[in-house]
Amino acid sequence: MSGEGTNGDGGARYGPQEPRPVRHVRAIRPVRPVSQAAEPEQRRASPRQGTSPLKRLEDEEKEQARRTESVRFGFRLSVMGLLVLCLFSVMVFRLWSLQVLHSSSARADVAASTTRDVTVSAPRGLIEARGGQVLVSDKVQAVVTLNRQVAADRPAVVARLAVVLGITVADIKADLDDDQLSPYEPVPVEVGAPATVVVYLAEHASMFPGVSVSNVAEPHYDYGDLAAQTLGYIGDINPSELKEDKGQGYVAGDEIGQAGIEASYERYLRGVEGSKELLVDADGDVVGTKSVKAAKPGDDVVLNLDVGLQEQAQKDLAAQIAYLDSTGEPVDQGAVVVEDPQDGAILAMASLPTYDPSWWVGGISTAHWNDLNEASAHDPLLNRVTAGLYTPGSTFKIATATAALNDAEYLPPYGETLTANTYISDPGYFTIPDCSSGCTFQDDESSGCGSCNIVTAIAMSDDVFFYTLGYWFYEQSKQYGPDPIQKVAAEYGLGQPTGIDLPGGNLTEESQVDSPELRVEQHKSDPSVFPYTYYGPGDAIETAFGQGETVITPLQLADAYSTFANGGTRYAPEVASEIISPDGKLVKKIKPKVMGHVHLPASTRDTMLQGFEEEVTSPIGTGYPPAQLTDYPYSELPIAGKTGTSQINPTNPNLTNALYVAFGPTSDPKYCIAVVIPNGGYGDEAAAPVAFRLFEYLIKHPVGKVTPKVPQGAG
Repeated sequence: MSGEGTNGDGGARYGPQEPRPVRHVRAIRPVRPVSQAAEPEQRRASPRQGTSPLKRLEDEEKEQARRTESVRFGFRLSVMGLLVLCLFSVMVFRLWSLQVLHSSSARADVAASTTRDVTVSAPRGLIEARGGQVLVSDKVQAVVTLNRQVAADRPAVVARLAVVLGITVADIKADLDDDQLSPYEPVPVEVGAPATVVVYLAEHASMFPGVSVSNVAEPHYDYGDLAAQTLGYIGDINPSELKEDKGQGYVAGDEIGQAGIEASYERYLRGVEGSKELLVDADGDVVGTKSVKAAKPGDDVVLNLDVGLQEQAQKDLAAQIAYLDSTGEPVDQGAVVVEDPQDGAILAMASLPTYDPSWWVGGISTAHWNDLNEASAHDPLLNRVTAGLYTPGSTFKIATATAALNDAEYLPPYGETLTANTYISDPGYFTIPDCSSGCTFQDDESSGCGSCNIVTAIAMSDDVFFYTLGYWFYEQSKQYGPDPIQKVAAEYGLGQPTGIDLPGGNLTEESQVDSPELRVEQHKSDPSVFPYTYYGPGDAIETAFGQGETVITPLQLADAYSTFANGGTRYAPEVASEIISPDGKLVKKIKPKVMGHVHLPASTRDTMLQGFEEEVTSPIGTGYPPAQLTDYPYSELPIAGKTGTSQINPTNPNLTNALYVAFGPTSDPKYCIAVVIPNGGYGDEAAAPVAFRLFEYLIKHPVGKVTPKVPQGAG
């Protein structure tokens, strides 16, 4: 057959058409006994032939696992590489974005990290008197500053600086530790350094690294302690003030008006702050200035105060206090106020003892603060004109007389309207009818006036006449009500808010007029101190002549008599007259403010005016000039007034407050002067001389118009 052949063994060769025969599996050789075949078989077997099937299976499984792990590792490596590539791509994109897309904002961020904004305080406005005299100015003073970092690194510099400045190391450290000061500016450690210190520091600059001297505008009081309590002072803003003035642009470390005009007109005097953009290195030290926005000075405040009159008031008051003290009277304080009855303008306001307002410049020292607050200083920060409380004594009779002349239609036992022709008997005492204890009130003059009318009673300050009026009003309470005198007193402003443009001017503080209502209020507020609410005839009598629980301020006293002088209009006292911008333009004119009215028909006012005039012109008057040891030229400036002597301690009748109030010229009042000297004795002897000297001064130096100082170049 074609395509057939034989193999190498001569056997027949199979063609592709024929199926391959099935190979027979060789039969398993029977196992030999170990004793017969184990050792020879081992000698004949090859290594390959000696590996068991299980071993080969294990090796194959391991090889397969190795190959699988190699594949997995390769996969992970690929994933990681891909991830790194993605991250690198993102980084490259971000760098490109910062450098290309956001390059301007990046530069701004870099600049912000190397600059700091610092506030530049605005120079405060001036405070002027009515004649243009500058009472408070901004004076450029040398300020020694110290770098905090240098002070921390070189304590020897601090010690040397303390010696040169004449202060302690502790004082400097206290300034350095003040967290209200900017951390980016040198710390001021001495304000107003003398020229010798400035020169020494300049010549020995190598010994004082971190120390510098700069010129800073600080308040300067051109007239010393003149009107110190009225002008006030400035100081660092405290946390409560910072919270109260939130939104007004104040920050910790700012100075703000703390008293007087400085506080009342802070918003005008303050000005508008500027700013500096400082360059700061990595250590936070200032290395330069990038930009400056100039500050705008504050407005000037022009006062109604007359400089000459103010100086005279303080001089005369101080002289009188010294004189009284030399005579053995325990006198160490006093108050004087001069008011224009026609509009309430305050022309002078003196309160003693006083203080040096320059102590507050640059921050008041501990020593000066202690000086102001020790008991022997007698509270010089207190403005006794606006906040001193004194029993008015006979000066209060203005309210009693007005109430009686206006309202008393039936006064027993006369059964007639009280007029200038009504006479009351005065034997030197008054006894309350049907009374069993404490019934008799003595007149200050044991002889009394005999029989006198209201004109004489005012002129000679007769007490029994007013005791009688007080008792009659009490007895006729069903007809006149429980407080007819108190109502008139309130109309005059006694015990009421004055409205003055000084801190506390709209508060009554503790001033008050005794009344049934007051006794109830006192009991409610403190039953342990005021256990009773009783207000009887004796209390009504004491109220009628200004004793009992009645206490008022000298300013309220001046307001009351100014109101009478002008015919019945009560004005709010005004210390400031107008506000002027730094370039001389009028910002605000402070107009007179009416607080109320007193009904003063001619029959009432003329009768009382006659009594006030005779108090000065009649020999029986308690304010008759010869009693003051002065030859007062009455014809040149006619005045009318009232003395007051109020008992301070019921157990010591010799301890009394001296009061005097007067106004003039009587035909057209321009001045009303009130004087109060605590513990001074009698009003005619202690207080009246001060008022008379001031009227003598006004004759020669009448108060002129308000003429503010116009800045140079102002239109």
